[in-house]
Amino acid sequence: RLTKYPGVKWESDSSSVTVFPTTKDGFEVALFVNSTDSYTVHFEGWHEELMHAEEALELFALGLSSHCRLREHRRGNFAYKWTLEFKDENEWVEQGTVGLLLVPFWRRSTIHLLQNDLLKENP
Repeated sequence: RLTKYPGVKWESDSSSVTVFPTTKDGFEVALFVNSTDSYTVHFEGWHEELMHAEEALELFALGLSSHCRLREHRRGNFAYKWTLEFKDENEWVEQGTVGLLLVPFWRRSTIHLLQNDLLKENP
């Protein structure tokens, strides 16, 4: 399916596919097939493990669309927390947050919104 989008950089092997952001405000989207017959979807630092391939593929496609975004928290240039948000009607709704335990707390805190727009329609 990714061959439909010329100019998009992606790589795959026997157990994963990764799509790289097309803009500076985008984020990396990856899908991994785990040895436990489960799937892990990664959006930059955020991730979720799923048991069903269909759900994993839907979430993967959502990450490539403009219908989801990541709220990335940084201390200096160090990203340490990611919140997945998806668009419901005209409102952004939080789906979940993933973060690191050890962060350089002494650096200035900033929040960056990251969003892809490879898929224009609702996935």
